Amino acid sequence: MTAALEAKLKSLPTRPGVYLLRDRHGKVIYVGKAKNLRSRVRSYVRGGDERAQVRFLVTRLATFDTLVTTNDKEALILENNLIKQYKPRYNIRLKDDKSYVSVKVEDKHPWPRLIVTRKLVRDGSRYLGPFSSAWSVRETVDTIRKAFPLRNCSDAVFRNRSRPCIEYQIKRCPAPCCLETDREDYLRDVEQAIELLQGKNRDIVHGLEARMRAAAEAERFEEAARLRDQLQAIQTTVERQEVVAHWGRDHDVFGLYREGGFVEVQVLFVRAGKLTGNQAYTFEDLEFSDDDVLSAVLTQFYQGERPVPDGILVPVVLEDAPTRAEYLSERKGRQVEILCPQRGAKLRLVEMAAENARHSYTERRDVGARRERMLEELRRRLHLRNAPKRVECFDISNIQGNLSVGSMVTFDEGEPCRARYRRYRIRTVEGSDDFASMYEVLGRRYRRARAENDFPDLIVIDGGKGQLNAALEALRELDVQDVDIVSLAKMRVESDVRGAEIVRSEERVFLPGRKNPVVLRRNSTALFLLQRVRDEAHRFAITYHRELRRRDRLRSRLEDLDGVGPERRRVLLKHFGSLKRLRAASEGEIAEVPGISARLAASIRAQLGAVDPAE
Repeated sequence: MTAALEAKLKSLPTRPGVYLLRDRHGKVIYVGKAKNLRSRVRSYVRGGDERAQVRFLVTRLATFDTLVTTNDKEALILENNLIKQYKPRYNIRLKDDKSYVSVKVEDKHPWPRLIVTRKLVRDGSRYLGPFSSAWSVRETVDTIRKAFPLRNCSDAVFRNRSRPCIEYQIKRCPAPCCLETDREDYLRDVEQAIELLQGKNRDIVHGLEARMRAAAEAERFEEAARLRDQLQAIQTTVERQEVVAHWGRDHDVFGLYREGGFVEVQVLFVRAGKLTGNQAYTFEDLEFSDDDVLSAVLTQFYQGERPVPDGILVPVVLEDAPTRAEYLSERKGRQVEILCPQRGAKLRLVEMAAENARHSYTERRDVGARRERMLEELRRRLHLRNAPKRVECFDISNIQGNLSVGSMVTFDEGEPCRARYRRYRIRTVEGSDDFASMYEVLGRRYRRARAENDFPDLIVIDGGKGQLNAALEALRELDVQDVDIVSLAKMRVESDVRGAEIVRSEERVFLPGRKNPVVLRRNSTALFLLQRVRDEAHRFAITYHRELRRRDRLRSRLEDLDGVGPERRRVLLKHFGSLKRLRAASEGEIAEVPGISARLAASIRAQLGAVDPAE
């Protein structure tokens, strides 16, 4: 420890606050909070913490900063803000919630609607969730709308609607946009839909049953049938919910499972005594203690607009639980408790969360093992140098030689890595020449790869021997030698006289320097991976090609005129109103437009040609 650090340690206060550990470049590598800054920072700097991860962190420590707070609660809030700001390398950081959906209730609108959303904003609306499965929550909302007809249109459509839409015709909406609707009944349906999403269904079912019987006794059979359908839809939703406790408060239940440095944290969302969803977080090479892990998770878990429950159940006692409970209580507006239960129903919930964490970890580990076996089988069957951890696949797409494009998709350990997807406009090839297009795309990609030393383990070409040879030629010119490359050709299909399809061959894999292709078993995992990579490259290329065709269709003829830029195009269209009227105008009429000279008017007239009589 340097004399400067020792002097800094002696000057530290014994008050609560936040400390920032920095490396020799001044970059923040760890942010933490402490009740006693001097004691906590000294344990790091002087090597008092025996954890291997902390010892490694200290070897990179060059200096530190501290921020004093008035109490532990302020330190907790400040720590969370600084972690989000600096994203330190050695802090436990949760992934954001973009993968999880919530249900938004627009309370501010006279006729509220339910929206499935991934974005939480402070606009006065209520948010229910989050839900881990977007598909499940959308299906549930759809089922609820069958039971309780609510509007589903945007505010702009609602304001400008003059007659009921198809949602009204299929009895999914009472059409409050243009028909007289009982607002009290509508708001009652909204509240009942919310209660269903929160798992509070018993009172709703009893109330609907009573109304259905009353309507039947009064011989209002259409109303009774509608209420019967609502009950059936609700029961369909309720059947998916599992009762986990007889008490009706909302709880978030945290469970933890670890094997060495591999940690899995599972959160169960219990609403009104029913399990409504879960969320998992995975950490690797993490040697922090269980209470440190849970403290870091809790610090970041309730940031932003995430709703705070009545109680939080955790598997270990947290030293700062009272401080956290006070902070969350202020956010919620009523008392929130953080408990480590020792017996009873709440302990069983924590044990359930821990079991879910163990199952999630085991499943993830098994998936990883299956991926390793798949990559090893691919290496063995295709005689590759190594098991291909990273695979890049290329495809060419065009229609009769027009708008030729190339695509590259990347798979890392058998899964798509979309951040590394690339697409290419073909620049040097005229017409439909897949070989030359493939040569251009490979040249552009691996010329840059040579400069950045960024090569995959395996290159897959969509096509046969011709495409493979074109790719090999591009790699030879760039002197790229240590990367495996193969091509995957679709199975050949021919038709007999009657038109029946006859499959002549399986999918074939062509290898460099080998005349005959390798034919993998139809259901082999190696072939499955190659097909998945190839199909994704094809999808990506087709998507880009369609986008270019759409742009081409929308392209104005004015954009092709020499001497006419964006401002002159705007002036011409504003003056004539349409391209058709411009084409019908004479040179003199075009020259009358401000900014258009007689010479340019003659050029525009010549380029546009005579107006088409069919237009």
